[in-house]
Amino acid sequence: MHTSLLLEMAAGDAAERLAVTGGHVSISFDELAIRARAAGAWLEAQEGKTLVFVGLNGVDLPVAIFAGAFAGKPFAPLNYRLADADLRRLLARTAPSVAIVDDDMLMRLEDTPGVQLLPRSQFESICMDPRYRAAELAPCDPDIAVLLFTSGTTGEPKAAVLRHSHLTSYVISTVEFMGSAEAEAALVCVPPYHIAGISAILTGIYGGRRLVYLPSFTPEEWVGAAAAEKISHAMVVPTMLGRILDVIEAHGQKLPDLQLLSYGGGRMPPVVIERALALLPHVDFVNAYGLTETSSTVAILGPEDHRVAMSSSDPAVRRRLGSVGRPLPSLELEIRDPEGRVLPPGQSGEVYVRGDQVAGEYLHKKAIQDDGWFATNDAGWLDEAGYLFVEGRLDDVIVRGGENISPGEIEDVLRAHPAVRDVAVFGLPDDQWGERVAAVVVTRDGSRDEGGLAAWVKAKLRSTRTPETWDFRVELPYNETGKLLRRVLKTELTAAQKVA
Repeated sequence: MHTSLLLEMAAGDAAERLAVTGGHVSISFDELAIRARAAGAWLEAQEGKTLVFVGLNGVDLPVAIFAGAFAGKPFAPLNYRLADADLRRLLARTAPSVAIVDDDMLMRLEDTPGVQLLPRSQFESICMDPRYRAAELAPCDPDIAVLLFTSGTTGEPKAAVLRHSHLTSYVISTVEFMGSAEAEAALVCVPPYHIAGISAILTGIYGGRRLVYLPSFTPEEWVGAAAAEKISHAMVVPTMLGRILDVIEAHGQKLPDLQLLSYGGGRMPPVVIERALALLPHVDFVNAYGLTETSSTVAILGPEDHRVAMSSSDPAVRRRLGSVGRPLPSLELEIRDPEGRVLPPGQSGEVYVRGDQVAGEYLHKKAIQDDGWFATNDAGWLDEAGYLFVEGRLDDVIVRGGENISPGEIEDVLRAHPAVRDVAVFGLPDDQWGERVAAVVVTRDGSRDEGGLAAWVKAKLRSTRTPETWDFRVELPYNETGKLLRRVLKTELTAAQKVA
């Protein structure tokens, strides 16, 4: 199935219903389809084989992704927050291509070989040009729909390949066609180059829910937009949620129209989601765990799971608030050891997934096994009821004296300390134990009580999990999608250790 069919079905069923809002512009499903076909007709005549997008969120984003689909050209949104040299190098890798670029970003990308730059304002004019709006599009065969570049924190970014079949499989298996009420609206603030941004477009259009774009995130603007647009649904990353709750609490806003708030893209500290459940008791919360290579979500902790865990006195049930829920019915999920053997509940290993939505592919490199299983490089375990607990990337697991230690477990304990605002835990090289536990802490009042924090951890976890190295910072490094950059801190402290 082709992603363009998702839009055609929505436009055919609810032509006049509002589909997208951004800034002062709102367009219907029918107008969205017309603009996308017009841009697709123009794109067909261009030499570029890939449609690149470099810019902020807005109504042009869904137009562009469907224009690429109609023209049979992969859609590749790039991270405009990269340094100019890195962005130009990434853009050059898409050649030959056409790149829709925000007008104020054009100078950063001029004279990139093999790339035809199209100012965003000109793209908007093409969509409204009567010649292209009346043009007939040639049929195109389904193939690559989207190229998403990884963050590249450990090397040159890889281009994850998502084909039309993968994306539509995910959408159709998780969303009811036009199942949303006409008044429902989803606030989108994740960047265009994140899988959640792509998923929001496809699921929103197919489900019939209006997309409201916030060009860039600040907690004040998010709360203001949610109130003004009567937002019913939204997705945030964990670092966003904490800041949103601060604004809601400070101003006493309860957002009565908000029905469902999903979160993902990083580990959610239990103290944050517990606070969210207390501040917004009328809201359904959903934890969605997924990867770019799996076309978005593979496991969900649903609203009822949150409520049951929050109210339970059973420790095994209560701890599920820190899980990512259970796998989607359309997927298979296993935990395996380094030799590939399937592990029973309670034992930690690598998370493997298999299903029609799983791409597991990069440009010029297949990452999926012949039998369809994809190794996620995430460490995790399943409880007896099938709830998945993700411990982080395998590379982040600390190996101390042969014992595997999850950084997230220690971080959760430290975040529960009243003086701790944020924390990162990781392993540092150690001649005796292989690795030792290190913690970088941001305190609320600037205090540096290593002894008190160490005692706090030791009282709740085994002594082997108590950090031996401490560092205190004003803030921690996160990337633009809210992922904690442990490797940056690890590199800095390892270098400092060598100097010492």
